[in-house]
Amino acid sequence: MHICHRTSFVRVPAEKPCPEINQAAGHTPSKVAVAPCGRMLTLVAMVDLHNHLLPGLDDGSTSLATSVEMARIAAAEGITHIVCTPHASSNFTFGPEQNSLRLTQLRAALAEAGVSMTLGLGCDFHISYDNVQDALAHPSRYSINSHDYLLVELADYSISPNIQETFYELRLAGLMPILTHPERNPTLQQDPSRLIPWLRDGLLCQVTAGSVIGSMGKTAQKLAHRMLENHWVHFLATDAHNTTSRPPHMRRAFETVARKYGESYADLLCLHNPLSVFDGQPIGDQAMLGIEAEDTVKTESWWQRLMRM
Repeated sequence: MHICHRTSFVRVPAEKPCPEINQAAGHTPSKVAVAPCGRMLTLVAMVDLHNHLLPGLDDGSTSLATSVEMARIAAAEGITHIVCTPHASSNFTFGPEQNSLRLTQLRAALAEAGVSMTLGLGCDFHISYDNVQDALAHPSRYSINSHDYLLVELADYSISPNIQETFYELRLAGLMPILTHPERNPTLQQDPSRLIPWLRDGLLCQVTAGSVIGSMGKTAQKLAHRMLENHWVHFLATDAHNTTSRPPHMRRAFETVARKYGESYADLLCLHNPLSVFDGQPIGDQAMLGIEAEDTVKTESWWQRLMRM
């Protein structure tokens, strides 16, 4: 799959819609509708791997109308692909058949509303004994688009001392764990060094876009930027739940990362890496700082790591 991740610069008159932007090719419609007079705009396509978009399944969208509006907001941000990730936890019933039905209904509603968005399906997988055992037996039940990647969430205050072994078991089952919002986890906020051995073993990390810009609190923002500075982050995602307090905003986070850590890294986190995950392809090598004595290590694909095991 090939999509254009950046359009040409477009100069937009003050307070007037820009048809060139609204009719952008591919899956990136309506990136920006209006701009101050003479401002140069760059349009960026992004892929959101973590979004509670499906209605009525968890603490995310409460209705089909809300889901459509969330997708509309995401499209205006420049998001072209969304993985719908209902919780798989003890608090919410996880049913793949029901999830697939809601996904079909939402696709039809978006088509009727004229919202262009490519949707995929995964889950927000909470680490628990029962969940892990079922995932080991049925890997594609929980993975993103039934491929090799799995979003995993840790408990806030009780990380198992065997968590590294759990990640290892998931990899042996053919699943590549992606740790969701570690910067928001209170245990990891107190001791970020706990991430180091996991990263050394090849764990991938997804940071919430809102954490980058301070929407999730100063502590989460501080750890997010520490991880970004060391290139411990592999993906940004919205973790959107609604249109108000947790909307699917990503553009400001992309711009912040591009400004502070480089445009190529921002592209990697918001487009190239998540698009590879969406399509079930390996992500490229990524140098990470501060996780080994030599201070730098490259991320291998999961099957390369398994060959070493």
